[in-house]
Amino acid sequence: MELHSGTFNPNDFAWRGLTLTPAAAAHIRELVARQPDMLGVRLGVKQTGCAGFGYVLDTVKQPEKDDLLFETEGARLYVPLQAMPFIDGTEVDFVREGLNQLFKFHNPKAQNECGCGESFGV
Repeated sequence: MELHSGTFNPNDFAWRGLTLTPAAAAHIRELVARQPDMLGVRLGVKQTGCAGFGYVLDTVKQPEKDDLLFETEGARLYVPLQAMPFIDGTEVDFVREGLNQLFKFHNPKAQNECGCGESFGV
């Protein structure tokens, strides 16, 4: 049996992609309307929290060269290629919980999440 050791290359995969709910798309469009130089939102991940990874949202004025673009109803969601193994297939929603309004992530790759919902593990 021959073992292969190599590097993981995200370009070698066919991604399912990310989706935005109508509420998330509407919120991103509102954000862009308020900031004329903004193109959309970038969703990435970072190592953090009690479960391993956390979601990171940033505004996008200029896409990075490795960003993948997912567009729904005119709302643009940019995702760094390196984040795709962790969040491919995720549905991004925007919800109201009491007085709070926030993005929620329904990630099929998340095998566990922390109690506060801020981090996840794959």
